[in-house]
Amino acid sequence: MMAAVGYLRTSTKKQNLGLTAQRAAIQQFADMQGYEIVEWFSEQETGKGFDALDRRPQLAAALAKAKRRRCPVLVSRLDRLSRDVAFISSLMVQRVPFIVTELGADTDPFLLHIYAALAEKERRLIASRTRDALQRKKAAGEILGNLANLAEGHKRGAAANARLADNFAANVMPIVRELQASGRTTLGAIAEALNSRGVTTARGGDWHASTVKNLLTRTTSTATHSLQPA
Repeated sequence: MMAAVGYLRTSTKKQNLGLTAQRAAIQQFADMQGYEIVEWFSEQETGKGFDALDRRPQLAAALAKAKRRRCPVLVSRLDRLSRDVAFISSLMVQRVPFIVTELGADTDPFLLHIYAALAEKERRLIASRTRDALQRKKAAGEILGNLANLAEGHKRGAAANARLADNFAANVMPIVRELQASGRTTLGAIAEALNSRGVTTARGGDWHASTVKNLLTRTTSTATHSLQPA
């Protein structure tokens, strides 16, 4: 059987059931086409933006795994990668083949760009219609927003940022646990391994002992107390 890597993604916790459906679709495709899924990667993160790879460590890890095994990455639908054409193009540069199971194994990469362009256009149309609707309400004299809730808005924004950081940490921790199990027991060794795998920090930078320690602290891991900086 041919090797392959499976990748799953949802945007919010409410969509977590979607991971089961994605996995089932990929597994069914793999069974029919003669692929063996050597490893699964999944995460909860938005697919918006051409720089989304910086915020998706599990996708970066899937790419690294596929490169090492010289095998494709299987996804159930193209939007599980992204609806952004620039992002899809950046993935093509990685020289790792992607197979979208709902499109089939023989889909030309050029068609993936077209499908991504259509999805991106749809997203922009939705955003445009939303802005137009708000402008019509404003023109009709309706008050948009509430200054009295500004402080509450800042509070919610901070909470949202904290959730994003928690989600990022949750996505990276399986990789860290794998590294620890393989004998990399210092903060510096873990940082070096993450960098070599192409996994970036939440801000898209390189890992250091301090950033690994912050990651472990955020996840309230007891492993923090047993690690010593290299």
